[in-house]
Amino acid sequence: MNRIAKFEKVSREQFEKALEGNSLFGGFAAAYDDIKLPERATSGSAGYDFYCPFDLSLAPGEAALIPTGIRSKIDEGWVLMMFPRSGLGFKFRVRLNNTVGVIDSDYYGSDNEGHIMLKITNEGDKLCEVKSGQGIAQGIFLPYGITADDSAEGIRNGGFGSTTK
Repeated sequence: MNRIAKFEKVSREQFEKALEGNSLFGGFAAAYDDIKLPERATSGSAGYDFYCPFDLSLAPGEAALIPTGIRSKIDEGWVLMMFPRSGLGFKFRVRLNNTVGVIDSDYYGSDNEGHIMLKITNEGDKLCEVKSGQGIAQGIFLPYGITADDSAEGIRNGGFGSTTK
């Protein structure tokens, strides 16, 4: 197996900044110490489980932007793709708002430290409760290629649409 990436926590300051102004997560800055780095459940698992850093309740129709407290240093030529955990989808119809998250290798150096954020929505008809430390998404590293005539020279700074600004 290729070892092409490393997970790290973002700084405490970055985590607290991501919580500012979010009424769902007020007072959760203390959760920083308990953030778990993503890990695979079995040796045959392709996905690395990402965990919710605090308790969360989502009513039907409600959405939440979850600061994971995680960033990933990824070798060039690889991308981290984020997918919903099947259990939340099957039981509650909770999904990632962008359906599949794309974490590029150059995101790591952004002003927000490459902080991986997950926006989820409860599209079901019952309350979804996620406990601190429960898996909410899974990340899979995939190689990618570029075209022979590629001429991209831009520099990333930020996430959620930052490359089209």
